[in-house]
Amino acid sequence: MSAGTLKLIIFDVDGTLVDSQAHILASMEGAFDAMGLPAPDRAATLSIVGLSLPQAMMRLIPDASEAVRTQLVEAYKSRFAQLRQTGDGRALSPLYPGAMAGLQALAAQEEVFLGIATGKSRRGLDHLFEIHGIGPLFHTVQVADDHPSKPHPSMVLTCLRETGVAPEHAVILGDTTYDIEMGRAGGIHAIGVDWGYHPSTTLTGAGAATILSDFTELPPALDQLWGRG
Repeated sequence: MSAGTLKLIIFDVDGTLVDSQAHILASMEGAFDAMGLPAPDRAATLSIVGLSLPQAMMRLIPDASEAVRTQLVEAYKSRFAQLRQTGDGRALSPLYPGAMAGLQALAAQEEVFLGIATGKSRRGLDHLFEIHGIGPLFHTVQVADDHPSKPHPSMVLTCLRETGVAPEHAVILGDTTYDIEMGRAGGIHAIGVDWGYHPSTTLTGAGAATILSDFTELPPALDQLWGRG
């Protein structure tokens, strides 16, 4: 593959770039408490990270009415926003070790575009961009407000369209099966990470080309994937 070929690396956010579990778990507990319902346990809540909120609530409480699930979504948003305003954003949602350096190194390569595909809202993502200062690194940003929930490939297809990169020269990095399945459905490569919220064995089963244990492993994994290593 020639050095001048345009490439696209799409990143999931929660569980991949940012360890937001404290914020997510507190928001989910607050939402269920507000509705007088028993909150799901930690494993159940983390299992739905990456899905859009309506789909997440459907997974967590499938026997509830649509009206109750809609109220839970709104209660979650309210609690999430409250924590964002009153808490330490960096402490609630810190970048994973090596994430900043890895992003900056990739962004410095002229032939590389960086993208985001997240189940977060635009407002939530803008907050993370503000506290961590990473927004300018990304050329294409897709959020839950504008797309069907993962694993639908809409986010991936839009990233490809906005950057003009061919699918075979694009990859998604994610911590959940939803990310891997979305990437594969969009016709691009998928790489999993083992520091997030789904077991690495499930990522391999979903079609991840490889599993990373550290951000320093990403460049050689990309070289191998794209035939330069």
